[in-house]
Formats: sequence, C-alpha cells, structure tokens
Amino acid sequence: MAVPDAYHITPHKHRDVRGCFYESFRHDRLAEEIGRPVPVAQVNYSVSRRGVLRGLHGTLLPPGQAKVVSVVRGAVLDIVVDLRIGSPAYGAHEANWLDAESGQALFVAEGLVHGFLALTDDTCVSYLCSTEFVPGTQLDIDPFDAELDLPWGLSEPPLMSDKDASAISVRQALEAGLLPRYEDCLAHYRSLRAAP
Repeated sequence: MAVPDAYHITPHKHRDVRGCFYESFRHDRLAEEIGRPVPVAQVNYSVSRRGVLRGLHGTLLPPGQAKVVSVVRGAVLDIVVDLRIGSPAYGAHEANWLDAESGQALFVAEGLVHGFLALTDDTCVSYLCSTEFVPGTQLDIDPFDAELDLPWGLSEPPLMSDKDASAISVRQALEAGLLPRYEDCLAHYRSLRAAP
C-alpha cells in the first residue's frame, strides 16, 4: 500500500453451489508476507449504521497494537494514515473499500492510525488485535484535520462519538509528544521478528 507497513489482504475464495469458503486469517501466511509474526491477543467487533465515522485511532508505542481489520457485514471506506515521525511516507494515507462480500482485510502495523466510514446500515467490522487493550494508550486524531485532507467523500455530516468529534489535530499530537518515531516502530517490528 502507499503507507509502509500496511497491507491489503485478498483471500482466495473456494466457490461451489453452496456458496464459498475462505481463510480470513492465517498466522503463518501473514507472517511470511510481512516478515514477522502477528499474535492475536484480542478480537473486537464494532457495529455501525450508515454514516458512522470511527477514528482516526491508533495506540501509543509502547505498548503498540497492530490490527487486522475486516468487514463481516456491510461495507466501509477505511483509511490508513502514517503519522510515524521520520517515516518516508509521513502524512501519507491510503483509502480502501472493504466489504463482507470480498472478504478483503487490512493489516495496520503498530504506529499507524486508521478510521472508517460505514457505508451501509448494520455494518460489522472485526479487529484482530496483537495486544490487549490498555486504558490510557489510545491515540485519537481528528479525521477532518486539514493537514491530512482525507478523502471521506461525505455528502452529509457523519455520526461520531464525542471522543472522536473532539479528537486532537496532528499538530497537537506532535507537540504533545504522542506520535511515535519511525525508528522506534522499526525497532519494535524487529523485536517481534526475533521473538520466539
């Protein structure tokens, strides 16, 4: 993807008269593709009606949290953003359409942020998380920060939580020392490669 350390995952579907079967997550295959293991420590789901915008969300490093994000019902516009200080792609984003029909997923590495706009009612998103939730470590960035200029393509105001609607700008996060350094993220990824 345009954002380093984020990957678009397309499953191979086996179809017959009954429908189809596919693997939504294979630890060994993902590890082979990205060069390190991704343990799954927690699985989350969010259910949203059309027009709900969730994000931009990340996790402070440490502890960091990678995610495999997929849609199990409905469809979303998902946007991943690189806010790792010193990254060659700092400020870059990539927008992806994800839906239940395709079975496609995104891998979002530690240090990146992402959010999504629900495009259908009763959209259910699954998150396979590499670490458990640790209160006080979530990083919330304003999805409408002019510095990012993200392509949400809204025709009406989105539904957002109070927390997301009042999230800080990239500049505020930078000044508060909340954004991870690219080299710290790379060191974290290397440590995961070396882990037994």
